[in-house]
Amino acid sequence: MRARDGAVDGPAGDDPRGWDADTAVAHLYAGHWRRLVGLAVLLLGESATAEEVVQDAFVALHRRWRRLDDPGAAAAYLRQAVVNGARDVLRHRQVADRHRPLPDPEPEGPEERALRAAEHRRVLAALDALPARQREVLVLRYHADLSEQDIAEALGVSRGAVKTHAHRGLAALRAAVRTEETP
Repeated sequence: MRARDGAVDGPAGDDPRGWDADTAVAHLYAGHWRRLVGLAVLLLGESATAEEVVQDAFVALHRRWRRLDDPGAAAAYLRQAVVNGARDVLRHRQVADRHRPLPDPEPEGPEERALRAAEHRRVLAALDALPARQREVLVLRYHADLSEQDIAEALGVSRGAVKTHAHRGLAALRAAVRTEETP
């Protein structure tokens, strides 16, 4: 069925230029399907998508059969369509990978939750031990997410006082948490 130059002989060796699209695709399919799928598998790394790409190439050939410049070069047309189809799939995969959302983090186990709860209790106890003004500044800054200016207005103090209370409060928190961590 296949001639030495890669062209496919039709019924009784007819010239492919005289075939209709159905006859051409049937003969080309029989002569080239397996090799084209092999080509696509090598390009894509898996067979299901490779078979789809090859099938799409045959569908495109069927649609374009009457408009081909040289129906004798249909095998080359199919090869090029498979390569282009594989490139399209690979490009689509790259775009999809770039826009794929990050996976959700693994759910915490009981040990992680217990450690975080213990750390949270230590920080709250240390925060409770701070002088009232330092505690207010830190809560407004880190819990309410207010700016220095907004904190100053809320507490009726200067921005400099807010900076001082925040600095001293954070230093005291760090020291309190560190001393609780050391046995």
